[in-house]
Amino acid sequence: MTQKIEIKNLESSHFEQLLTTMEKAYVSWQGSMWKRETIDLLIEKFPQGQFVIFADGKVVGSAFSIIVDYEKFNDQHTYKQITGNYSFSTHDDLGNILYGVEVFVHPDYRGLRLGRRLYDARKELCEKLNLEAIIFGGRIPNYHQYAKEYGPKEYIQKVKLKEIYDPVLSFQLSNDFHVKKVLKNYLPEDSQSQEFATLLQWDNVYYTPKTKINEKIRKTVRIGLIQWKMRVFNSIDELFQQVEHFVDAVSAYKADFAVFPEYFNAPLMQEFNHLNEADAMRAMAQFTDAIKEKFSQLAVSYNVNIIAGSMPFYEQNSLKNVGYLCHRTGKIESYEKIHITPDEVKYWGLEGGNTLKTFETDAGRIGILICYDVEFPELPRLLADEGMQILFVPFLTDTQNAYMRVRTCAQARAIENECFVAITGSVGNLPQVDNFDLNYSQSAVFTPSDFAFPSNGIKSEATANTEMILIADVDLKLLDELHAYGSVRNLRDRRLDFYALKRKGQ
Repeated sequence: MTQKIEIKNLESSHFEQLLTTMEKAYVSWQGSMWKRETIDLLIEKFPQGQFVIFADGKVVGSAFSIIVDYEKFNDQHTYKQITGNYSFSTHDDLGNILYGVEVFVHPDYRGLRLGRRLYDARKELCEKLNLEAIIFGGRIPNYHQYAKEYGPKEYIQKVKLKEIYDPVLSFQLSNDFHVKKVLKNYLPEDSQSQEFATLLQWDNVYYTPKTKINEKIRKTVRIGLIQWKMRVFNSIDELFQQVEHFVDAVSAYKADFAVFPEYFNAPLMQEFNHLNEADAMRAMAQFTDAIKEKFSQLAVSYNVNIIAGSMPFYEQNSLKNVGYLCHRTGKIESYEKIHITPDEVKYWGLEGGNTLKTFETDAGRIGILICYDVEFPELPRLLADEGMQILFVPFLTDTQNAYMRVRTCAQARAIENECFVAITGSVGNLPQVDNFDLNYSQSAVFTPSDFAFPSNGIKSEATANTEMILIADVDLKLLDELHAYGSVRNLRDRRLDFYALKRKGQ
């Protein structure tokens, strides 16, 4: 007989016992075991929301959850979307809903009301954090036995009336959750539920609406794209003067983002013309830390988020093409070019990065891909699954046909991922520096293609091959409407029952 039951916050050290419990709980679903790195990621993102239950010191169940800003998702979502493609990038400490990610209990201990205790722990947390409600998608594992006889709506009603018993839904209804909606393709691999799920909600009656002095995420976002002219600089200080001129100008228009092109700092490489191309690029990397720090100072002092194009980064005998997102709060985050062009490999010996993520800013969730990366549709789609609203693409192209590859692919990414895409590059000639002597650009902001957007999918574009700033406003509310009510809905209408895109290791 069990003597002692305890609920604690989950720790990484519990994983081995947790895995044993999972294997017993999911006998028919062994391919869906949670990995240690995923558990660690949940604990890192939201330690308060991860519970583990002990019976006489043995792990026998667990419950995982995140906080989300539910306005970004609405009631028609998939498990993959709400979890940010299983990265939990959708977790938002300032969100309004506690979203249930998982609950499971060892079958040998299911007579002890452990599931109810885990649900009660979630309810206490919801009240403690003053969140509006708990929401999650629930399986209906017995539905396959009745699918020929009843539709999901009729099945749910009969479970409510206790004419049919469903081990998951019956339990959830008995714990004061109500069914908001029937979801299709919530978990495409769930054959027992016939790919259906119930969207369930428990309302926190003690919730007190928060007084919003300022919107955390403003819906109208102003973008400043800097179409940079390559010119000779005799020192890094001269480069900084030109950089600050543009940041000042963009800030004067009260822009939320100032975006620089890929390799905008190429003029500094003229100092190393006596070296071969590969050594010259590595030598130029010595300026990268100073440039990063300067951009961060400018972002704070001019109150604008800066996407600092890209520049070489050399460390441990590895040369990469990296950039920095300098938040106006002082926070600095980095991004890497994943796909390296043949010339970058041939002349400089560059290596591709292995980091891909979205960034939460005070003006929306954004993604950043450097030039060639936008020509690979898988990367923006992975970012879209994490809730990306704006994709920024700093690029460098020498000829018009090279530019058109970047532009055309960027415009396609806006349509297929239902997001805004902003691209900017450099113009002019730099004859003193090998492989940067010619530059062609026409900066632009692209939109999805529907009635709420320009008919040609172009919000704004710069004059080709002219140094200038392009200022454009984008309305994030239009994306929310598109996701829910668009003429076509590329993200929602994907046949996830037929195909899937995921990162390796997930």
